[in-house]
Amino acid sequence: MSARIRLKKMGAKKRPCYRIVVMDSRAPRDGKAIEELGYYHPVESEERQLVLNVDKVNEWLRKGATMSDTAHRLLNKQAQTAKV
Repeated sequence: MSARIRLKKMGAKKRPCYRIVVMDSRAPRDGKAIEELGYYHPVESEERQLVLNVDKVNEWLRKGATMSDTAHRLLNKQAQTAKV
């Protein structure tokens, strides 16, 4: 099984929210997740948009999981805001 860290879409019409999850790479976008690592709400204020457990992300990356482009961009975004 190849695990992938990616987004799972949730929310209402015109109010999307996403959970950042670890899933089998062959599973559908909204399928069953192995583990939830955080969430992303693009319509919220800047400080409430992203919550991510970086320790769990690093643990899954050590196990061999790959990241989607969007999940990688969000991880970099959180790292930049943590440095400021």
